Amino acid sequence: MRQYLDLDKRTLEKVVCNQCGRELRLENGILQEGVFSGEARWGYFSGKDGEKHTFDLCETCYDQLLKSFRIPAAVEEETELI
Repeated sequence: MRQYLDLDKRTLEKVVCNQCGRELRLENGILQEGVFSGEARWGYFSGKDGEKHTFDLCETCYDQLLKSFRIPAAVEEETELI
């Protein structure tokens, strides 16, 4: 869950893991640790037509989610990090 200082969502004020509730480390509006940001836009033929869901997970909660998969996620090495 992200909270912003301004209405145009340019300056982060706080990021909280939606699973465990831990506040992630921010410095000058920049995240200082890994986070998984998810977004799902639901359309026709779902029970959530027209809804948009967004969430953030800390790295620990993300790892727990991956462990629950029956089929493992594909993992590739990145040579250039942002």
